[in-house]
Amino acid sequence: MIQIIGRFLLRHFPLFNRLAEISGGGKGIESVRCPNMIADEEGRLRALSDYGLSAEVGLPSLDPIVEIAARMFDTPAAAVNMIGSDHVFLVANKGVGDDVDRSRDVSFCAHAITQDDVLVVEDARLDPRFHDNPIVSAGQICFYAGVALRSPSGHSLGALCVVDNKPRAEFSEQDRARLKDLGRLASNQLELRRLEVATKAAPSRFEASAATSPNAVICFDPQSRITAWNDAAAAMFGYDAGQMTGQLLDLLVAPEDRVRVQSGIERVRSGGAPQNVASELTGVRRSGERFPAELYWSRWYEGDQMHFGAIVRDMTDQRRERDALFHLANYDSLTGLPNRNLLHQQASGAMRDGSAVALLIVDLDGFKDVNDTLGHAAGDLVLQAVTRRLVQAAPAQSIVARTGGDEFAILLRDGGDPLQLGGLARAIIATIAAPIVADGHELRIAGSCGLAIAPDHGETIEALMSSANLALFQAKSGGRGRSFLFIPALRAEAVARRMYEAELHRAVERDEFRLFYQPQIRLHDGALAGAEALIRWKHPVRGLLAPAAFLPALESGTLAGQVGSWVIRTACAQAAQWRRLQSDFRMSVNLFGAQFRGDSLLQVVRDALAANRLPPDALELEITENIILDQQDTVLDQLRSLRQLGVELSFDDFGTGFASLNLLKSYPVSLIKIDKSFTQAVQHSEGDRAIVLSILDLARKLGLDVVAEGVETREDCAFLREHGCQKGQGYYFGKPVPPAVFGDQFWPAPVAIRAR
Repeated sequence: MIQIIGRFLLRHFPLFNRLAEISGGGKGIESVRCPNMIADEEGRLRALSDYGLSAEVGLPSLDPIVEIAARMFDTPAAAVNMIGSDHVFLVANKGVGDDVDRSRDVSFCAHAITQDDVLVVEDARLDPRFHDNPIVSAGQICFYAGVALRSPSGHSLGALCVVDNKPRAEFSEQDRARLKDLGRLASNQLELRRLEVATKAAPSRFEASAATSPNAVICFDPQSRITAWNDAAAAMFGYDAGQMTGQLLDLLVAPEDRVRVQSGIERVRSGGAPQNVASELTGVRRSGERFPAELYWSRWYEGDQMHFGAIVRDMTDQRRERDALFHLANYDSLTGLPNRNLLHQQASGAMRDGSAVALLIVDLDGFKDVNDTLGHAAGDLVLQAVTRRLVQAAPAQSIVARTGGDEFAILLRDGGDPLQLGGLARAIIATIAAPIVADGHELRIAGSCGLAIAPDHGETIEALMSSANLALFQAKSGGRGRSFLFIPALRAEAVARRMYEAELHRAVERDEFRLFYQPQIRLHDGALAGAEALIRWKHPVRGLLAPAAFLPALESGTLAGQVGSWVIRTACAQAAQWRRLQSDFRMSVNLFGAQFRGDSLLQVVRDALAANRLPPDALELEITENIILDQQDTVLDQLRSLRQLGVELSFDDFGTGFASLNLLKSYPVSLIKIDKSFTQAVQHSEGDRAIVLSILDLARKLGLDVVAEGVETREDCAFLREHGCQKGQGYYFGKPVPPAVFGDQFWPAPVAIRAR
């Protein structure tokens, strides 16, 4: 009851509305921000009644516009919502459930009709107007964008809106313009409805409605003589308002259609009902110009005298609107290329025809950096430049489409030759790699390509797109500027990744990961120097899993950063315990590439050290060459910050990559870890022995310590100690073990002496 009284006060007494805004709702009155009252609310409601719409009476002609809106903005729901006195009702709907609260107080559209511009709510949970709205609390709406629909008198009737139950990061100016365009089309359909309703009312009301209508309205008698028409009709046909009164309707109709018009009138005079569908004919202007038109008929009586009225639509504009609607739904406004929707249509048609269809998906590497550093205007210029290059490089009969933010696709009807397709991919990668000048900046980006051929790689466009995307994923995993042709094994790998992703989420939720520890030994005296923390998975079915069984899936999924932070925190907590037993103990932790993609790695390390009162040099973080090469721009600054903090940095698997020496010169590492493949071969391979000795000599001259991995024999240990290697790690010293076992091995508890 308190909530009902609160809503009444907020709606009908503006002072309470203002107080609610100031106080955030106050006690006793719910804090939902009610929409502002309309200045001429009574006039607005009268205007709305002219349309004869209700919750039971919708407007099917709006359904295509709502469908297009949902597809254009990729939202699960869109609607045209009319705003009544205390409730709202949908007259066109896609995806809005029947269980949504229909009261005006909680309606987003009731806010939209008070604005001249598009109302955009990117995340209603964070918006003070909507955060405690019951629709938001129920999870039914999180994102909203709506534009008001107005009558010819300027009154707000309702809104065209798109909604999502998830937040949206951005609704651009271009998106707002598109929604306004769709709103204008919806307003046109509503105006037709208003005039249709007026034709069924008294003549005076019809003529009054006709006078204010932007559409042409003509009144005539059973002899086809014009009795009245409005200014819109005079403008459409090119005559002065008084010129046509008393003239035959035939003057406005092409000769070939006059018989149809007369027969329609005769049929109604003989007792038939006017058609409730549009009559198509060709109109003739005063200048003699012909144009396509539609007539919506009506009739009424004044005493015994029958009168006719017709709403005339110039279908030139209608066709232009249809073309605009088609273009909005099927073309990308920035590049002018077909979008994903039109690509699907074209590809589906070609595949039904049995054409040898091939699909090439192009993804831009480095484009996000352009947007982040130079802004979206520069990013738009880059996309337009790439569009021109792709159109030039693609074969004449192919279709080039923009399917996403920085993703393009090329559809080839005769693309069944893998060699030809591979050559096209290389040409596209080369043309994208050429410098692009945008806003005075010379920019370089790369392109990766995924290739798929129908029907071998998919018998539907959905399956073909999926195959091409899997090939693209494979291409990008090998580095920038690569291409890959789909093979069936990729789908099996994708299925495995999905299964692993679900299991890995469960592993995080149920705390199934464990850390094992492998000792690192000082070679000159055999003393314990520290340990490397190594992750294991205690799988509920398959038992204890080694890293090789799950790390690839973990690193390619969404959990790597979260798990990596857990490893740092857990290893630091363990290191703090063992430093109480050995003050110079150091813990080594491997980093995932995903931990560098945000800006939280430094803070995670700081927090872990502070929580366990560890000095920074008690922690050693290991990086690999692949991490650096995949994201050089973001890694270097973070590593410098970590080194300035005092954390040790080691270069893992040194010598196995192509760029190790160059990276060693550029990055602030303090240790090198010799890969076990070299260590285990020093006794029988001259080449590997030479590499190990070179690494040791190089480290000595650069002032870096060296840890040799994979030490398994006494001879390996002696060789490394003799040539100045500081530390060793391997089965010769100990396998990775749980923390309790590690502690017992190196700090056994004293045995209590029993009293006799």
